[in-house]
Amino acid sequence: MQTFPKSRLLRFVEEAFQLAQRAVARYSSKFSKQRYTLHQHIVLLCLKVRKDTTYRTLLDELIEMPRIRSAINLTELPAPSTLCKAFDRLDMAVWRVLLNLSVSLLPTDGVAGIDASGFDRTHASKHYTKRANLTIQQLKATLLVDTKANAILDFHVTTTRKHDTQIAPSLISRNTAEVDVLLGDKGYDDQQIRTMARKNGIRPLIKHREFSSLQKAWNARLDADLYGQRSQSETVNSRLKRRYGTFVRSRRWWKQFRELALVCIVHNLDRTL
Repeated sequence: MQTFPKSRLLRFVEEAFQLAQRAVARYSSKFSKQRYTLHQHIVLLCLKVRKDTTYRTLLDELIEMPRIRSAINLTELPAPSTLCKAFDRLDMAVWRVLLNLSVSLLPTDGVAGIDASGFDRTHASKHYTKRANLTIQQLKATLLVDTKANAILDFHVTTTRKHDTQIAPSLISRNTAEVDVLLGDKGYDDQQIRTMARKNGIRPLIKHREFSSLQKAWNARLDADLYGQRSQSETVNSRLKRRYGTFVRSRRWWKQFRELALVCIVHNLDRTL
């Protein structure tokens, strides 16, 4: 009988399963029914995001995927509500650990670009949006992207209209060991950001807003080849929307944050393939 090679989907599942085994324990508590492991839950949640589908559709497709089920030792399929509850139980701290581990699988070089993008929250009906008082219709997601591996090093999500210069400091302080050069557009033109980066041993390459001839001269002196790599962060933002969707499916804001964290992890795992 002919043996088929491993598909990209199967290799993705195996990589996600190994990552989950490194990040979390087998079961959530000693009182668990031990019917499904946390590792299996994490892989299925990653698979849902990668296929940009719903819980029900994913589980329906898994019926015809014996190799995928075998790769994660899944002998029976959970109910859609089981996966939904598993997603609720997993804290943001777990997803951040998974993100950090996924970055370690890629060959980063310390040159990182920072850029923000919006994800729609209006997948819900207009009736729900009105009743829930969702006055801000988009999430603002700021990504810190390694320009060599196109890996997402870190992210920040907000439901407010917080300015880029207020978001960048937290990303810088959390990633001083991973970033040597920080690339940013004029939205991050702030002397406090430059000072903070230098204090942490990071070289800031951020364009100045041009209000005078002196600022134009400073921009002209920027390392054009190195600064040109900043476009990789925009490429990653575009890729996330094209591959995994332009909106979040969750209804609650804290689940929307976790959903975007999961998107970043899936992106990094895809890059390892």
